[in-house]
Amino acid sequence: MEGVADMNSGAPGSREKDMGRRMSVSPGGAVAASMEADPLSAALSRIAHVVSETLELKEVFAQVAEAAANVLPFDAIGVSRLETPETMRLYAVAGDFVAEEPAPTVRLSDFSPALRPQITSSGLIADAVSHLDPAFPMDRRILERGVRSVLRADLFRGGVPSGTLWFTSAKPGVFTAEHEAAARPIADLVGLALEHERLWSLEGARRRRLDAIDSLLPTLAGSLDVRGIFNRVSEIVQQVLSHDRLVLTSLSEDRSEITVDAISGEPIPDFPNRMPVTDAQMRQAATEYVLIPDVDEASEMAANPRAKCRQLGMRSLLKIPLRIDGGVGWLLFMSGTPRQYSEEDVVVARRVADHVSLALSHQRLAEEERKAAEARERASHLEERVRALRVELETSQGYHRVIGESKVWKDVLNQAAKVAPTETTVLLTGESGTGKEVVARFIHKGSPRSGGPFVALNCAALPETLLESELFGHEKGAFTGATAARPGRIEQAAGGVLFLDEVGEMTPAVQAKLLRVLQEREYQRLGGTRPIKADVRVVAATNRDLEAALARGQFRDDLYYRLRVFEIRLPPLRERREDILPMAEAFLQEIGPVVGRPAAGISRDGHKALLAHSWPGNVRELRNALERATILCDGGLITVEHLPIGVGPKSGAAEPAAGDGAPAPASGFDLEAVERDLIVKALEDSQYNRSRAARLLRITRSQLYYRMQKHGLNPSPVQQRD
Repeated sequence: MEGVADMNSGAPGSREKDMGRRMSVSPGGAVAASMEADPLSAALSRIAHVVSETLELKEVFAQVAEAAANVLPFDAIGVSRLETPETMRLYAVAGDFVAEEPAPTVRLSDFSPALRPQITSSGLIADAVSHLDPAFPMDRRILERGVRSVLRADLFRGGVPSGTLWFTSAKPGVFTAEHEAAARPIADLVGLALEHERLWSLEGARRRRLDAIDSLLPTLAGSLDVRGIFNRVSEIVQQVLSHDRLVLTSLSEDRSEITVDAISGEPIPDFPNRMPVTDAQMRQAATEYVLIPDVDEASEMAANPRAKCRQLGMRSLLKIPLRIDGGVGWLLFMSGTPRQYSEEDVVVARRVADHVSLALSHQRLAEEERKAAEARERASHLEERVRALRVELETSQGYHRVIGESKVWKDVLNQAAKVAPTETTVLLTGESGTGKEVVARFIHKGSPRSGGPFVALNCAALPETLLESELFGHEKGAFTGATAARPGRIEQAAGGVLFLDEVGEMTPAVQAKLLRVLQEREYQRLGGTRPIKADVRVVAATNRDLEAALARGQFRDDLYYRLRVFEIRLPPLRERREDILPMAEAFLQEIGPVVGRPAAGISRDGHKALLAHSWPGNVRELRNALERATILCDGGLITVEHLPIGVGPKSGAAEPAAGDGAPAPASGFDLEAVERDLIVKALEDSQYNRSRAARLLRITRSQLYYRMQKHGLNPSPVQQRD
């Protein structure tokens, strides 16, 4: 390339002097003179333009080299990328350098320390002969190529080295500190382009894997017995997510046993198909997934299935919960290779689990309907239910929504929205059941850490020693049973938000350690001596009066003021009564699919009872009351009789005064007549479109047809519309 040749001509340093002369143009010069005065800016602009036109840097690397040659005197330029923390491969090269095809993977240990990517190191080698060590294979090859000067600018991703942009020359002492400074922004642009390419490649690979998983649908749809086709499911999944065993398990109705419903591959002699449930496994039931890179290294404190994995000859495990109406299950991907699975495999495994969940729901519905109707009616109902499950699957939110329009609740959300973009520690206070974790997740989603994990820990649920280990982690041998090191919740929340619920229940010893995390941003594992950086944002919550605890000496004042940088008080439900009915409607939408028989709505006396109750258990009590009522109403209207004792006028709560928006008492009315009137009104409002009427009543079309026949409602054919 001419640019490289020009940079290598003339005496060493002449280029730098010429750059200095060109940069001394007077401030009053023309635009062209200004461009001439800053060759680095021009080079950076050219490189930025070039890399923005492609997602593959290799295609335009020659143009990058040409632009860089205007500010750096090199013979050859190249980019090497880290493939693993221990290996590197040449990605692209230009100039006086002939690369092997394909480029081999090289161990970092084959380079001397001076050439390895590092966070902080000098990137300038004036004379390779005196600085490189031929005892290292790659140093020896570099010297054999006649390289005398080396300039290195390491590339980073998330503060961790990801590769190196390097420049070489056959002359000693070619590169200067000014060149080193100029190489840094060039490396930043190259690193950004590589990261864009990496993400694009990952997304493409992810999409291809997910598309391949969709080939499961015809297989699953063709059978009502997932266990009977489980080996075929395993064969399809094997193409995109390698495994030695695929295992389907479920939790018994009394939640005391885990049943092994299916295992891919050859039968396993003496392998139990039922196992008792441990406390650790029950805690895992609420997690999004469980990833154990190596069961032999995992902590015994977790639900580590070491014995069962050894019986199967497995070393790594990825466990995904199944979304099954009315039940709990898991799909386990197991491999005999340690560290077979990573976080990137979770989204693919989740898609597989979703398809299996859908098939299991289909299977369960078919078994129920087989007892109640003829084959044609059963098939029609199943088809409609499957479509509903697809929509539900696509719109699943994973956790409760933020519901409410009252002023006090809007004030809470406004405060949360203001503090979310910051790194400020937040303290959520209020009675139990007011939605503190919902607000904590709201803050996480609105923060710069939204891409990181949200890790929650209930400080009141664990004894002191276990809480300390759970929060800070422990080293191997830290206590009896600590057979392996285990990261704590702080490490698990790195880059994200750590939610500490019931923080007022911490013992003084744990309080002192948490204070250090907030003050120094570091901590030590239990039994450890090495300090670990704490890259977390803390959101704490309590239903206790911490100021009273301060006065009693039960809570440290320095920790209290560290946590209370930004306090948000969550109002009890009795202070936001206008949110009760909207919240009740939202809960009914969530509860209906779970119990299998959605309620048709809430009667006037039910509304009155909900508004009159004081709700000492707040939102949690409201949801539990509605879940019970939905089960009892058996698909009809929820009335005051379906609500738990203590809700409604019997609770002794004050009756709402006239004008408070509460409906008048409705005693002695006919529930059948109310249901008939509701159906008639829905048909009229929908202009006798029965699909729309069913949606207004929040029931299925088949349920609407049944109730119309029951009440003798037969609109004329002219009026009938679907």
